[in-house]
Amino acid sequence: MEQPYYIAITGTQHYYGAAFLKPGQIVHLIKDPDNPHDHEAIKVDLIPLGKIGYVANSANTVPKGCRSAGRIYDTFEHHICGIVRFIVKDTAIVELAPGIEEVYFIKSTEDVSFSPCLGRKY
Repeated sequence: MEQPYYIAITGTQHYYGAAFLKPGQIVHLIKDPDNPHDHEAIKVDLIPLGKIGYVANSANTVPKGCRSAGRIYDTFEHHICGIVRFIVKDTAIVELAPGIEEVYFIKSTEDVSFSPCLGRKY
């Protein structure tokens, strides 16, 4: 069995906070190449909220045992799913879940309730 990889979601305080996050939730990690602050930025979306933070990418924000955005950036094309495993203060630890589905497709901007990772609507 392949070893699981973990990342940390940071910056949640700039969006909705982390109080609503629960273990088992599916999140979408989406490359953000137009980000002016980080060319390896990966935003984290939660349907139906949208962006809830970013994958940690600095020595100050990546917890021990987690991978940075830079370490996982080239391991997927545009999108990968993850499963929230732990929440510590305002940081969520997420296990990458490439087996769920790696293709990210938003049908339209009006239909934000479609989850390509689960293949169903909410």
